[in-house]
Amino acid sequence: MYLRPGVQVGPYVLQRMLGVGAFGVVWLAHPIAPGGIPVALKILHPNAAESPEAVERFRREAYVLGRLESQHIAKMYEFLPIPPVGLVLVMEFIEGELLSTYIARNRMSVEHTILMGLDILRAICEMHGHGIIHRDIKPENIMMRPTPEGLRAVVFDFNLSRLKASAMPGGKTSSLTAMGSAIGTVPYMAPEQLLDARRVAENADVYSAGAILFRAVAGRPAFEGPASLREKLVMEAPPVQTGRVDPLATGLERIIARALRRKPQERYQEASEMLRELEALTSRMSRPSFA
Repeated sequence: MYLRPGVQVGPYVLQRMLGVGAFGVVWLAHPIAPGGIPVALKILHPNAAESPEAVERFRREAYVLGRLESQHIAKMYEFLPIPPVGLVLVMEFIEGELLSTYIARNRMSVEHTILMGLDILRAICEMHGHGIIHRDIKPENIMMRPTPEGLRAVVFDFNLSRLKASAMPGGKTSSLTAMGSAIGTVPYMAPEQLLDARRVAENADVYSAGAILFRAVAGRPAFEGPASLREKLVMEAPPVQTGRVDPLATGLERIIARALRRKPQERYQEASEMLRELEALTSRMSRPSFA
């Protein structure tokens, strides 16, 4: 079935393409029934639909989203087989701008970086509380949604997530990743994830959050250039430069540095630890809003 604006997919009509990934495409769609709200439809590419692994990842993403409840995580409404398209994930349509686009245009202030970090860490805490390790926290998977209180970060795309035994029916860890494989996005991947994505723990997501905060406030990644992958495996991340020396800035620098420690045991062991320290910094902020 050729997808284009105006085509009907089950009870929805496609409006415009929102994004294209390796396995699927996401469309803005409106329900045919009057009074319905716009949604985002995630549809597998035809060639991906022929891959048992891609289909299983897609099913698992729906399973994961169905367990999570947070204003900082994209909501799933339903998961439907819609002939002739196939499996369709119906999700919340989040108006706003990708964080990757936003930080390419703006170097964020210390205050805004802290507030964004709070949103991201709250999303990660919700995932980890359900035994889910995202493994691909990055600016391209975060939408900045405008609200009356300012911009709020919303995490999406759980295609590469790993489910711990506590999250799986029958208590068996779920992984579709081959032993020794690296999956994720290099600038935001923890060093151990570069070696074997199956072995990562929750603090790999903590590392990714730290890498995002570094990129946002410094205006560049912690590691960049041709040797970035090799350097990440053997070197500590450089100190983040906020351009300020006040207690709020130095507090953020300290938090980012700990989140980006090369050895997992030297990082925050739980996302909730990093969240608490970021929350403590907001007491120093005169106007904690992100416009």
